[in-house]
Amino acid sequence: MVKRQERQLNAVFAALSDSTRRGILAHLANSGEASVTALGEPHPMSAPAISKHLRVLENAGLITREKQGRVRYCRINPEPLREAEAWIEATRAFWEGQLDSLMRYLQSNPE
Repeated sequence: MVKRQERQLNAVFAALSDSTRRGILAHLANSGEASVTALGEPHPMSAPAISKHLRVLENAGLITREKQGRVRYCRINPEPLREAEAWIEATRAFWEGQLDSLMRYLQSNPE
């Protein structure tokens, strides 16, 4: 179970590492749903390149794709982002605690 969660988290962060994919997610967050064509319009790249970006997002669980007639529509799936946010928050809390402890130590032991 832990390995699956770790792989999922790695896939989410890898997907978020690209500005095109972050742009696609922002578009979907604002629109709720968009066609593959609409998602590709703001980006100066080929349709196959956009499809590769969408595949990365889909494999990370960040989007779902649905075919309606001849058009494919994408929707954002926020759950993997929530899991990444929880991991970031837990890591932030840990390091803030460590830094607070270091600060207390340094303040109590002046040279």
